[in-house]
Amino acid sequence: MSAPDLRPLTVLIIDDNAPMREIIGAVLKSLGVRKIIEAADGVEALKAATEREVDIIFTDLMMQPVDGLAFIRWIRTSPASSNPYTPIIMVTGHATRASLDEARMAGVTEFLAKPLTARGVLHRVNEVINNPRDFVRVSGYFGPCRRRRIDHGYEGDERRGIVGAALDPEDMY
Repeated sequence: MSAPDLRPLTVLIIDDNAPMREIIGAVLKSLGVRKIIEAADGVEALKAATEREVDIIFTDLMMQPVDGLAFIRWIRTSPASSNPYTPIIMVTGHATRASLDEARMAGVTEFLAKPLTARGVLHRVNEVINNPRDFVRVSGYFGPCRRRRIDHGYEGDERRGIVGAALDPEDMY
């Protein structure tokens, strides 16, 4: 499989650590991305996301005054969000089970643990481009389906629906 042409993409990188934004940006540029927007926190990112169309978002988890989770929830649920379907890749050095579960419930698309590698960045970008997940809406959640494996033939009680279906959030696991 050949690498996708990433030149047309606009990528937003959100991290309060300037060197980390530079590293992610350098990796993306080496992969062919030409349009990169940087933000130091969720507040700057909200402004950037409302002013421009963004194709992929990389966000850190821990930032002040607005962290990555609050930013993701805004993108997914705010009426002011320009595209609630934007793929969001969470970049974190705090990859505990609890933080990953919380990010998944906020609507994150993919995870990338620090320290990151060019291979890891490329893999996550390929995932959001070549294997996009359907979005689901259930009480308290809107975002990409949180299941990796999909059994298209399953017809049982816990079959999840696509956007608009009314399912219990417990059915998502």
